[in-house]
This record gives sequence, C-alpha cells and structure tokens, in this order.
Amino acid sequence: MPNYLERITEAEERSREIEGQLSDPEVASQPGQYQKLAKGLGALRPIIEVGERYRRVLGELEESRAMTEDADPDLAEMARSEVESLSAELAALDAELSLLFTPKDPNDEKNAIFEIRAGTGGDEAALFAADLFRMYTRYAENRGWKIEPLSSSPTPGGGFKEVIAMIVGSDVFSRFKHERGVHRVQRVPVTESQGRIHTSTVTVAVMPEAEDVDVAIDGQDLRIDVMRAGGPGGQSVNTTDSAVRITHLPTGLVVQCQDEKSQHKNKAKAMKVLRSRLLELEQQRAADERASQRREQVGTGERSEKIRTYNYPQSRVTDHRAGVTLHKLDAVLEGDLDELLDAVRGAINARTEEARSEEAR
Repeated sequence: MPNYLERITEAEERSREIEGQLSDPEVASQPGQYQKLAKGLGALRPIIEVGERYRRVLGELEESRAMTEDADPDLAEMARSEVESLSAELAALDAELSLLFTPKDPNDEKNAIFEIRAGTGGDEAALFAADLFRMYTRYAENRGWKIEPLSSSPTPGGGFKEVIAMIVGSDVFSRFKHERGVHRVQRVPVTESQGRIHTSTVTVAVMPEAEDVDVAIDGQDLRIDVMRAGGPGGQSVNTTDSAVRITHLPTGLVVQCQDEKSQHKNKAKAMKVLRSRLLELEQQRAADERASQRREQVGTGERSEKIRTYNYPQSRVTDHRAGVTLHKLDAVLEGDLDELLDAVRGAINARTEEARSEEAR
C-alpha cells in the first residue's frame, strides 16, 4: 500500500500558494486567470480533505498496533480488532487517494464545441448530420446543459453540410471528447425507389472551449472579411454584410459565421471557434511530440477513424472501439447515449493504462 503523505503535503502547500495568489488584487482583476486558479484550488480540496482522514487513520493504526503487545489480554484483543477495522478504512482511503491522484485531462471540465460535417453520401450524409446534431442536442437537454448554435450550412432537404455549436455545462468535454471521428450510417434513403441500403458518413469534431487565458491571438495574425450571408435565413441576414470570415494567417485556419443578424455577434462566435481550434491544434502537436508512437491509439481524435456504425434496418448501433453493439437505435438517436459513452470511455481508459504500463516497462 503506497504512502501518500508526501503528496498530500505537496497538495496542501500548493493550496496555500493558490490562496495567496487569489488574494492578490492584480490576479483578481484578471477574470480568466482568477477562474483558472479557483478551479485548481477546487481540485485540490478533495485531496486535502481525504488527506486529513488518511493522516488520522495512519496515526490511530500505529497506536493500535503498539497496543496489541499490551500485557492485558483484553486490551490487546480490543487493539487487534481496531487494527482490523482501521486497516480496512485505510485501504478505502488509499483507493480514494489513488483515484484523486490519477492525472486528469485539464480540459475535462470545459464546455465543448461540436463541428458536425456531412461526409460521403451527398444529401443522405447531410440528413444524417442533422440526425446526429439532434441526438447530441437531446442528450444535452436531458442533462440540463445549454446548446448555443455558432454556425450552420443547412441544405434544402432539412440536413446540414456543416453545423457548429457549443454545449455549455458541467464536465461537458469529459463526456463528449471521445465522440470525434467518422460516424457511418447504413439505411434506405427516402429517395431510394428500389429499397437499397446506402452507406454514408458524417465527421464529428469535438473541441474544448478555449478561454482567453488558454490561447493568445495576435490581432495582426488575423484577416477578417465581411460579406452578405447566403442560404436560408431571415431577410436582414441575407441582405446585409453580416457574415464574417476570419483567417488565422500563421496556421491557415478559416472560420466563417453568418447565423446572426449582427456582424459583431458573428465575429464573436467565429473567434470562439477559432480559439478552440487553435487550442486543439497546439495540444495535438504537443501530444505528437511527447508520444509519436501512440498516434494510432484510440481517442486521439483522428478524423479518418470510423468509430461507430448506425444500422437502421437492424436497429443496431455498433461502436468499433469499445466492441459494443446495442439494438436500440431509436433510443440512441433520441439521446440515450450513456451506455455507449460509458463503454467507450472504459475501453479507451483501459488501452491508455496498458500503453502507460508498456512505457513504464
């Protein structure tokens, strides 16, 4: 059983350091930095609380073990009983601390930005992109999360060439981060007169919302173009120069937003997407540098991966990473995703642990 005293002490020292920083007026005047420090302090508090109990139990266990050698047989027997009870309590605290000290993805608590794009399959792919967007929206609504549309390119038939939205809530990115990849659908399109099953694909990208403190963008690195919005929309959307396209010159990333009537609002939404894309780009570059041999690992976000198949004729959903098949397609498309999400997270965590063990060897 590992001894966590040193790590608990480090957490306590770090907690005191953060509390001192939070009381600094200069930090308090920077909302982004203040919020980041406050989150860090919140993450340390459970460790400190469990650490206090851990210290107490260790001390009581040491005393009880010493008393098992007492000349009084009744006291010795009572001490042996306490040793047994305290040992069980220490094992439970040990397991709790092990979980608390497991490295966490710093993005897990953030909101998530979804980018859903029609892939191969033409109109059918666009329709399925709308189905997936509705699926994630239903799931978010069931959990009390807020959906904020950022940009969309609808098709005449009710689908989407592309739809971008942010889901706001507690631990949203943690729940959705493994949804990125290629989603495949097998079904008979409404336009198919022969009843043949077609296969189409939709690409899903999921990014943590980047805060100002996460990504610094130099205004000189941006080219901002305004234009008249196109596609379905209200009269003022289509007749004023409200659409905004932002190009990040160093990376070539381009973001366009036209859903709002206000040019200012479209620019703000486009910047939100750009900032998150830049954060994802930087994190992926760092991950590749640290562990290039693990690029094939499930969950890296490679968009060429076929992660899931939705088969309508058999009412079947198969996640190819977790090896899980559910025969409740209708329920899944209505937002009943927990079973799938839990299975995927378990499979990816197991493979990540295995990769870490191999590296340690």
